[in-house]
Amino acid sequence: MAIDLKFLDYLEDFLTENRKERFLEVLANRTNHFTIAMEDVYQLHNTSAVMRSCEVFGIQELNVVEQKFGKRIDTEIAMGAQKWVDINRFDSMQNCIDNVRAKGYQIIATTPHNDSCMLHEFDITKPSAIFFGTEKQGLSQEVIEQADGFLKIPMVGFTESLNISVSAAIIIQDITSRLRQSNINWKLNDEEILEKRLTWTKNSIKDIKRIEERYYASL
Repeated sequence: MAIDLKFLDYLEDFLTENRKERFLEVLANRTNHFTIAMEDVYQLHNTSAVMRSCEVFGIQELNVVEQKFGKRIDTEIAMGAQKWVDINRFDSMQNCIDNVRAKGYQIIATTPHNDSCMLHEFDITKPSAIFFGTEKQGLSQEVIEQADGFLKIPMVGFTESLNISVSAAIIIQDITSRLRQSNINWKLNDEEILEKRLTWTKNSIKDIKRIEERYYASL
């Protein structure tokens, strides 16, 4: 999508210099090298908490499958993250899998599967979609059968599982931290940065529709 740079400049005039600088600073640490996918998570606050972890650690896209349970964003827990993270919604797991594969991601299932790779051994060089399952049942067989690899967090206590939002936070922090210390080309490209600048600027301006209408009326 070609960005109208004059329109972007026009909208950014409504922002403070500090705000514009902050956008560039955050965008310099954003990545699409990894994306996160969540399958029918029943507890709404877990979806919102995972979104917040994506935002905090720099993952730009979150995929949410809403096959069984309708979703809305828990804004209190998301803490505004929904303004800065792209949410892709799917009505079936297969649609989600097909979509991320088409974007060039391998499918990585988080599961205590016997063949699972330990988190610290996970190969970060390949673009990956990390899938998380429901709180009680984990990932569906549909994901397991189509996964390119399996990933788990090493645990040494009696408890064999973590809350999904905790698991996601641990994994996201680990893989993004290692990514930034690598020589991998993980950053957003120039076009992606311009797209996010435009989206974030729109999300930051009150009465944006009226301002857009005024701009196009002046052309």
